[in-house]
Amino acid sequence: MKATLVIENIQNLITLKGENKPRIGEKQKEIGLIENGIVAVKDNEIIYVGEGELPENIEVDKYTVIISGKGKTVTPGFIDSHTHLVHGGSRENELSMKLEGKAYLDILKAGGGIHSTTKATTEASFDELYKKAEKSLNTMLSLGITTVESKSGYGIGNFDTEIKQLEVARKLNENHVVDIISTFLGAHAIPQEYKEDTDKFVDILIKNMIPEIADKKLAKFCDVFCEEGVFTINQSRKILNTAKKYGLMPKIHADEIVSLGGAELAAEVGCISADHLIGASDTGMKDMAKKGVIAVLLPGTSFNLQKGTAANARKMIGLNVPVAISTDYNPGSCPSENLQLMMTLAALTLKMTPEEIITGVTMNAAASLGIEDKVGSLEAGKKADISMFDIPNLAYLVYHFGINHTDTVIKNGDVVYKKS
Repeated sequence: MKATLVIENIQNLITLKGENKPRIGEKQKEIGLIENGIVAVKDNEIIYVGEGELPENIEVDKYTVIISGKGKTVTPGFIDSHTHLVHGGSRENELSMKLEGKAYLDILKAGGGIHSTTKATTEASFDELYKKAEKSLNTMLSLGITTVESKSGYGIGNFDTEIKQLEVARKLNENHVVDIISTFLGAHAIPQEYKEDTDKFVDILIKNMIPEIADKKLAKFCDVFCEEGVFTINQSRKILNTAKKYGLMPKIHADEIVSLGGAELAAEVGCISADHLIGASDTGMKDMAKKGVIAVLLPGTSFNLQKGTAANARKMIGLNVPVAISTDYNPGSCPSENLQLMMTLAALTLKMTPEEIITGVTMNAAASLGIEDKVGSLEAGKKADISMFDIPNLAYLVYHFGINHTDTVIKNGDVVYKKS
């Protein structure tokens, strides 16, 4: 067998080898580290991962791309499993109001908040949204990210805008090297016109929006913001169970602010993931562990909102809840595409170890998107999505924050980013 690409003499090769399923408890620390590692790729598939030299049955020739991993750390391509990638506008004008102590409702009344983003997204053309999201994807790629989840959710009752967001994501997935997996988040907030009759909007979601999204095959997942003042437990249950009937896998924004029972609902409904979970109850965490629901934690959001609260990652890991880490990239609560920074915040604010964190942005992140059989680890037969960092070891990536450590990114077996 002839290799088309080989990375040799890798100082630290982090494989995450093992079963293609979420890692829990102590297994979240088992990263499959190989010193003096080597990886061989044929076309878009990994054909060998090991130590030292290639076995005799794998050949190289003058056309094989040879990359030196000397002094480098190599990992599976990072997976950002919770983003609001496609949106219009930005909200930097709200920063001064926040610093002055203005409450979110005051910012909302002044024309800011989520309704500002809804207006900007609705008014933006397809091409404007595409170019803005493409720029963010390029940034993500440079940071070692090879797969991204992208949510709609800035139509807030305007279904045409929801569809536009999802169609932009689909077009980007066709054209960009980063893989994009779409989520329908029509239940992101209650439209102003339905504030007095929220169930009426839920009926529209169930009877009109979800069936059309499924029919157009615009999303793999359906998400709901289950929170006090947004969608209730009963409403969220109806939305997610309807989504399941139409073939959309359920996800949930759960217990971000208060302990509403979103984690328990995630287990009941069979969500693939429950995200945020700052207020998740012990019962909810235990229920998630029993059902294998993945906790997607978003430390950048907690940091940016400065509420002094964070998800209890240590308890979740202790209870055998699989934990993933993501950016929550969005224009309001976490305007950052930098997953490397989120890894540092996961250590400093969630008290996770570097080993648990790398599992959280690779294998567990892949599992939260249902793609753990294709990506998330470096093993023969998997897609050749590989990130190389100019660092001596994994801990250095988490410890030395504020810069981009990426040296090279390989996507589907091709070098698609190289540090200049």
